Order: sequence, then structure tokens, then C-alpha cells
Amino acid sequence: MNNFKNVYVSTGYFKNLNGTQMIKKFSSNGIFQLELSGGKFSKNIESNLIKLSKKYDLRIHNYFPPHDKGFVINLASTNKNVLNKSIKHVISAINLAKKMKSKFYSFHAGFRIDPNLKYLGKEFLKTKLTKRSTALKRFKKNVIFLEKIAKKKGIQLFIENNVITKKNIEKFNTNPLLLTNPKEIVDFFKDMPKSVGLLLDVGHLKVSSLTEGFSLSVSMKKLNKYIKGYHLSDNNGLTDSNDSFSSKSWFFQYLKKDLNYYTIEVYNKSFKELKRQKKIIEDNLKN
Repeated sequence: MNNFKNVYVSTGYFKNLNGTQMIKKFSSNGIFQLELSGGKFSKNIESNLIKLSKKYDLRIHNYFPPHDKGFVINLASTNKNVLNKSIKHVISAINLAKKMKSKFYSFHAGFRIDPNLKYLGKEFLKTKLTKRSTALKRFKKNVIFLEKIAKKKGIQLFIENNVITKKNIEKFNTNPLLLTNPKEIVDFFKDMPKSVGLLLDVGHLKVSSLTEGFSLSVSMKKLNKYIKGYHLSDNNGLTDSNDSFSSKSWFFQYLKKDLNYYTIEVYNKSFKELKRQKKIIEDNLKN
């Protein structure tokens, strides 16, 4: 099965552009399949995206389209305000995905804290922790509720594994995030409707495996049946640095080749390099 149509490039690095500007920038550099992520708020983004999705192959991910007043999506939050905003955002993203004729919407697993937007992807500030079992229960309940809405619209929900660094474990003396290791991920997906898939971020898994001391090869085999898509990048195992990968990168020997969702999440590189990364994935899917 040739999946060249299913290899996307993330716009996540371009934090200072809005969605329309992102699409313009990538398409003028010869990249037309995009996973839109983050960026700046813009007023007419929904109607613009619906128009542009007729010309380009677009998907939306997590916190997209961004809001006028930023926040961090947390479907495990015990803060009613954060939780309501998160649920509203996901419902609105599902509706937008349908209008864009996209079949998927993906978002991050929940947190046991409500992180400040500016610390996302960095070392968190120490704040109150929700009990792990409480956070997991809330997250499961909310995903099951949202899946029913998504199913009616013909949209599949994918959940991305979180990344945990040693610094964040040291800060909290425990893991403040959900779904960073294979055991918790498998236990979670066993309770999920079949249509909810794992969007496996291989860069996240690599850092978490070093932090939590689990085997990458064993976890790739354990998670295999739940994987419905990938975020692809490499790093040194210490931080999720979204580096380029090569055809010899560790994850290729485990990569499923029959999916509809492969996203290159490599940051701070030229468009020429991003196209080269896309070709590496396409060549791998050919074999």
C-alpha cells in the first residue's frame, strides 16, 4: 500500500504565524500536506481553513485553531474552567475537521497538573498534583464522551503519548503526566472504544524510556495494536528536541506501513530538509 498521500509535515515550529500564513509559507516552499498545530490566533481562521482545505491536504492537531486567550488543553483537569474550555475546544475541532473533510483529529493525553502555557514542553512550575487514578478516570470519561460526538461526525480521535523528562520527575518527585509509558498507555486503550487510536510520538517515547527506564523495543511491540498514527522526529533521549531523523533511525524497524497518519515533527530546519525527511518516510513506506 502506497501511503505517500498520508505523510504530513507539522507546522508546530512556526509559533508566530497564524494558520493561513502557515499554509502559505509551506505551500510556497512545495509542501502541501500539513498537520496544523499551535501558532497565533486569527479571526476568520475557520472559514479560511475550510476554503484552503479544498486546495491543500490539511489536518488539525491538539491546540488548533488557537484561541484569542491561550490555555493548555487538559482533559484530565480537576479545574472546571480548564476542563470546560478543553472539552469545548475538542468539540469545535471535531466540527471543523468534518467541514475540512479531514477524517481525524488528534490531541495530547491529559496531565495531573494544569500547566502554564509558557512552560509547555519545558520544565514545569511546581503546582498541586491530582491523584493519578483520579486524573486517569477523568481523562477516560471525557475521551469516551468526546468519541461519541466524533463518531457521529465520522471523525476518528487519536491520542498522543506525553513526554516525561528527568527534570520534571525530580521537580514533582513523581510523574505529573499521563500516558508516558507503555503499561499505562496499554491499560488506558483497553478501556477505550475501538475507534480511538494511539498517535505515537516516537520522540516522546524515546525520552520517556530513558527517564522511566523501559525498553523501547519491548514497548513498540506492546503498543503496536493501538497505534493508528505517528509523530516522527529524533532526539538524544534527554529532551524532546524535534531533531531530524535518518533512514537508520531507531523507530523504522517497528514502523507500521499501512496507516493513514504519518507526521514529520522536525523543527528549526529548512524546507529543503523537511522535504528530504518526507522522502525518507515515503521511501520507507515503499519497501
